[in-house]
Amino acid sequence: MRKTRGACQGQSSFLIALFCSFSWYLVPGYLFTTLSSISWVCWAFSKSVTAQQIGSGMRGLGLGALTLDWTVVASFLFSPLICPFFSIVNVFLGYTLIMYIPYNISAIVNKNFEIDMVQYEKQGRINLSTLFSLTYGFGFATIASTLTHVALFYGREIYERFRASYKGKEDIHTRLMRKYKDIPSWWFHVLLGVTIAVSLVLCIFLKDQVQMPWWGLLFASIIAFIFTLPISVITATTNMSVPKIFPDIDIIYVSRPSNAPRFYTQTPGLNIITDFFPLNDFKLGHYMKIPPRSMFLVQLIGTIIAGTVNILVAWWLLASIENICQDDLLPPDSPWTCPGYRVFFDASVIWGLVGPKRIFGRLGNYSSMNWFFLGGAMGPVFVWLFHKAFPKQSWIPLINLPVLLGATADMPPATAVNYSSWILVGTIFNFFIFRYRKKWWQRYNYVLSAALDGGVAFMAVLLYFSVGIENKQLNWWGTNGEHCDLATCPTAKGMVVDGCPVKR
Repeated sequence: MRKTRGACQGQSSFLIALFCSFSWYLVPGYLFTTLSSISWVCWAFSKSVTAQQIGSGMRGLGLGALTLDWTVVASFLFSPLICPFFSIVNVFLGYTLIMYIPYNISAIVNKNFEIDMVQYEKQGRINLSTLFSLTYGFGFATIASTLTHVALFYGREIYERFRASYKGKEDIHTRLMRKYKDIPSWWFHVLLGVTIAVSLVLCIFLKDQVQMPWWGLLFASIIAFIFTLPISVITATTNMSVPKIFPDIDIIYVSRPSNAPRFYTQTPGLNIITDFFPLNDFKLGHYMKIPPRSMFLVQLIGTIIAGTVNILVAWWLLASIENICQDDLLPPDSPWTCPGYRVFFDASVIWGLVGPKRIFGRLGNYSSMNWFFLGGAMGPVFVWLFHKAFPKQSWIPLINLPVLLGATADMPPATAVNYSSWILVGTIFNFFIFRYRKKWWQRYNYVLSAALDGGVAFMAVLLYFSVGIENKQLNWWGTNGEHCDLATCPTAKGMVVDGCPVKR
């Protein structure tokens, strides 16, 4: 009876939170979009370029910027409600370290898929914005720190659990799952073999389109295999993922400068390593006692359907929306600016079109950034030695350098308001409510998080089909952005830009 009553309370709580999230998103999603980034510093100093660069949550440092839009909070870093507090603190430290250093967030623009070396030599070496270069540098450090951190802090546990698995030691969940037929190993082996074989065929017989040699594919797969375990440990213990940068290093071994190899390397590299949805599903199914074979088939069929639908939707969008993803050609406040894909394209210019040798090697301006690898590898060593020297200080092992250094991996395209609001909401819920309403937190935390995500998703779909297709937009002060128009203005003396004051 008690379990039934608890389940009913959970369902009713979910529905109430879902309805509230669904109803509220109408306001920041359509009626009052300025609430997505409340940059009050810009409002208070409407004629100050410096103040707006400091206060803008979308195009500046975001000091004081707030949001009442759940999509801004959870769109890049997932829900802050389900992250442990020590992870939030690590993200805060990393965000503060990188964000509050003067930077220029301008992006690289180059839309050629083949590089003209004559014109490249005339133009000169590529220069990255400060934020972009710092993001890559800390990404390098995160790659190296992931290996050393897991080896030092979890190496013994991994080894012991590996040995215990061969001795037949089972926990209660494993014993309960024995009543279901397990997935034969050959299912995974066949699936792996088929996917690699198809990928090799594409690399060999469509080499003009793919432009990546077959050994580049195998190399990317080996990198994914090496990093899967340590990154899984970081994700499982912190609920945070490492930067999505290191599969790009595979491009070093691609001989022909082009964007295409960088795109295709993402499949065996980035997707295998950073998208742990299959592992998460199996873990959830293990605890919920879902038959493993059913889970495997659902994942396989769902992946095929999702991939097909994604391709069809992409083709439809490209054919139906004029100037999609081109900021300078789209109308004001257009939702089709594609910030994530523009950053992806910029990265393809660095790693594919130009190549890392001309960026981070001896032919580029940023060869010194390779020292980040060494710094990242040594960082966890110092933390581990510090922990051994002061074993009674329980906060020391909570210093997680892969999370701290990789905190701003999504910047760009994520902005200051995305991070500041995520940290604020996570701190409030994860600390104060957990401290004073611990039972409520343990019972309804995941329910609330899922309800907020679901409500926003349903309203977003409704808004798109009701007003988005016909481009019916409201036009008043509350729908004209965050009102930080001067945030992108130059501060150097004598610079003349339309709409910006000239500094004398």
